Amino acid sequence: MGRHSFLVESQPTRKIKDKDIRAALMSLLEQKFCNQVGLVNCSRIYNEFSVDHGEHRIDVVVVNNDIHGYEIKSDADTLHRLPAQAEAYSNVFNKVTLVAGGSHIFEALFIIPDWWGVMLAKSRSDGTVMLSNLRDPLDNPSQDMLSLTRLMWKQEVLETLNAMDEARGVKSKNREHIYKRFVNVADNETIQKTVIEKLFNREVSQAGQLQLQYDG
Repeated sequence: MGRHSFLVESQPTRKIKDKDIRAALMSLLEQKFCNQVGLVNCSRIYNEFSVDHGEHRIDVVVVNNDIHGYEIKSDADTLHRLPAQAEAYSNVFNKVTLVAGGSHIFEALFIIPDWWGVMLAKSRSDGTVMLSNLRDPLDNPSQDMLSLTRLMWKQEVLETLNAMDEARGVKSKNREHIYKRFVNVADNETIQKTVIEKLFNREVSQAGQLQLQYDG
């Protein structure tokens, strides 16, 4: 059974909505990482974070020493997008956790990678949501550096390349040329640290946004 070997009640007592799971998750992450949502000395928490230039949008991201994504699947959701989301998020984040209602938990286990964490959302008698940790996330074994670099805005990468004296020949190119230059001239540790620094230093409201004016 491996990392699938845990027991879950097959039927939730109430169908749980996305907003209820999100509220419970944000409360849990606030308690764990900060006193004020989104702005702390050691961590930042972002809602609705864009991946692949907006092709996918993960529900919650925590940025500190790594980048941890949390994908919510409520009982009212379907799983038809989860395979594509699992591939996209597995290219980008250091860790990923699925937070799901009881209606989807078993099916989802056969879609997500074994290294993803899993949390079960259950309804309490008072209508609030309790989150139970079923599986801790492991470190991503196959993170893609180009996909990770795409979390940065074009201007952020250009500024980094300028500081490395590696921007010559790509300043007027489109963002994909610039991203590829950065991946070609920087090692994985530098890429990781740079992306985390840029995400951490953004305004909370801008964290997952795209700067389309820089596209070309």
